[in-house]
Amino acid sequence: MNTTQTLSALGFLLIATTLEVSGDAVVRLAIYNHSGLVRMALMVGGAALLFGYGFSLNLAPVEFRQVVGLYIATLFVIWQMINFLVFRTTPTLSILVGGILIVLGGLIVTFCNPNYSS
Repeated sequence: MNTTQTLSALGFLLIATTLEVSGDAVVRLAIYNHSGLVRMALMVGGAALLFGYGFSLNLAPVEFRQVVGLYIATLFVIWQMINFLVFRTTPTLSILVGGILIVLGGLIVTFCNPNYSS
């Protein structure tokens, strides 16, 4: 993966993971904090965000098998940011250590094997 592909893929991944985690957060808020029409409206909004995630992830200009490592790493980081912003929850030490391993693993999967075999 060259630098241009990496930056382009990262842009799509940031959009996709932000949509996914935001959609999950909206659905969670709907389930636990609301009822009636507000709950239904939030569920529809969450579903739209989740659709946007799937759509944008599949627009990334690299093969799916190549983007998955970077996707998981990006997902972890965005998930923690949204978790803090929406639910005011800070990550514990074990989450931070595990997150470092997730990010390192994602980088290894994405960048350490440029010659994928079919």
